[in-house]
Amino acid sequence: MGGISYYIYNVMFAVNTNFNEDFKYIYIKTGSDYENLIDNLGGYLIDASTFKVLAERKNYSNNIKPGKFIIKRHMNNNQIINSLRSNNITVDVIFNNVKNLNDLAGKISNQIEADSMSFLTSFKTDYFINKGFDEKNILSIYIPNSYNFFWNTNAEKFNERMFEEYTKFWQKNNRVEKADKIGLSKIEIMILASIVYEESKQNIDLPRIAGVYMNRLKNNWKLGADPTVKFAAYQLDQYKNTIIRRVLNKHLRIDSPYNTYKYYGLPPGIISMPSIQAVDAVLNYEKHNYFYFAADPENPGFHNFANSLREHKSNARILHKALDKKGIKK
Repeated sequence: MGGISYYIYNVMFAVNTNFNEDFKYIYIKTGSDYENLIDNLGGYLIDASTFKVLAERKNYSNNIKPGKFIIKRHMNNNQIINSLRSNNITVDVIFNNVKNLNDLAGKISNQIEADSMSFLTSFKTDYFINKGFDEKNILSIYIPNSYNFFWNTNAEKFNERMFEEYTKFWQKNNRVEKADKIGLSKIEIMILASIVYEESKQNIDLPRIAGVYMNRLKNNWKLGADPTVKFAAYQLDQYKNTIIRRVLNKHLRIDSPYNTYKYYGLPPGIISMPSIQAVDAVLNYEKHNYFYFAADPENPGFHNFANSLREHKSNARILHKALDKKGIKK
């Protein structure tokens, strides 16, 4: 009886963790079986055989659940199994500064179980088309922020949650009403916000930049936005894996609907994932008489604004001299 009691104690109540840290995270993939589980636990157990005995006794070996779990130091087999069975913990998924769908798929797949290919495939499904989005504008659904997910969330469930967050975003702070007042759709707001965001990362400058573009749109001017020209260039093989630091005349001649120096109105899609601040800058754009702006070489990230072309050319000459001095030719 003493031997049996000792064995039961070892199986259920003896410490069976083999690490010095306070805890370890265990990631169990969807479709994992018992052997996969033991591989994941690896060297974290002192005795895998006693764990197996109790796992079978508690019928856990036939009911393994995917997810992210935590095992704490000094846990026994019973505590470990209870944690793996019912304590699927969440992760914070964070994304921003995303340039395109490939970039988005990569960033998300690095944080949850779903791989980048499953996301790229999901972007082409009827789920988005039925909601009025195409591949040029799907990126606008994903509002950059931090979101709480179970690690084993698949691409479809992730997208459904993101559309819910997108809907909530537009319902807050009278954003829908502001867009209607401006006369632009939500997608058009996101397109313009993506341009404004690429112009400056200084939040204080964004509403004024947005005001310049709104003035141009209202007066039927071409937007003449350098970020759209860069975007058009990067679609061409000759500019792959390059960084355009200075927009030149040859770039302005690129024939693309994204080249707002050649075509009127907004481009057909967003050119990057805009920040929340950039979206709100468009919705609350500064009302002024500026039609031009140029980067201020004395204050990186900020701009000099102008009412007249003459004043703008003066600001542009100052910028070009500064770029020449730094050796920035392309």
